[in-house]
Amino acid sequence: MNASAASPPPAPSSGSVDPKEAAHFGKLAAEWWDPKGSSAMLHRLNSPRLRYIRDAIDHHWDCDEHDRRPLVGKRALDIGCGAGLLAEPLARLGADVTGIDAAVENVEAARAHAAQSGLAIDYRAGGIEAADGAYDLVTCMEVIEHVADPASFAQGLADALAPGGLLIMSTPNRTGLSKVAMITVGEGAGLIPKGTHDWDKFLMPEELTGLLEDAGLSVSDVSGLSFSPARGFEISERTALNYLVTARR
Repeated sequence: MNASAASPPPAPSSGSVDPKEAAHFGKLAAEWWDPKGSSAMLHRLNSPRLRYIRDAIDHHWDCDEHDRRPLVGKRALDIGCGAGLLAEPLARLGADVTGIDAAVENVEAARAHAAQSGLAIDYRAGGIEAADGAYDLVTCMEVIEHVADPASFAQGLADALAPGGLLIMSTPNRTGLSKVAMITVGEGAGLIPKGTHDWDKFLMPEELTGLLEDAGLSVSDVSGLSFSPARGFEISERTALNYLVTARR
C-alpha cells in the first residue's frame, strides 16, 4: 500500500480551520477514547463540563433536572467534536446531534465509536462553515484557541445558533498560571501532547465575551474551570486556568 492510499482524504477547505492544528489533532485520533492515552486530560475535563452544560440546559429551557432526555426535539451542534467525547452524551440527552471536526481522522474515529455505541450522530469534516441550518444548542469546547480567525469563527457560531438558542464554550485563559500549568508542566511532562497549545492564541474572558457580543450574542455566564488536587477539575469562580461561557441568541 502506498503512502497516498494509507492517508485519509483532507477535510474540505474551510476558512476557520488552521491546517497545522487539524494535522496535530488528527494524529491523536486513535487514542481519543482511551482515558489513559494522549487525550486523558480531555477525559478529566469532560465530567465537569457536562455538569455545567446540563445545568445551563435546565436553566435555559426550564427542564426538570431529573429528565434524562431534556434535549428531545432539539438540534445540537458540537464544533471541534474530536472523536465524540461530548457529542455522544448530547445524543444520549435526546438531541439530534451534528459533530464537526477539522481532522478527517477524528471524524472517522467518531463515526466508528458512535456505531459501536448505537448512536446516530451526523459527523462531518470541516470547520464551522460545514454547519447547516440553525441549531438550538451549540457547544464548542477547547476550540477557539486553535482556529485561524477567532472573530470570524465567533460570528460563525452565532450564525449557526437558532433564535432563542444556547451557545456553550470553554477555552484556556491567557494568564501566567495557564502558561505554566498547560504548557511548561502539562506539555513538558507529557500530560498533554507537545505542541497542542499556543499560549499567545489563548483568549481572556473579556476578549471572548467581546467577540461573542460583537457577533450579536448576549453572554449570560462566565464560570471558571479550575483544578483542585483533592477534587480534580471543577466548576468554580476561578477563571485563571480555564473557563466556560454561556451565551444566547
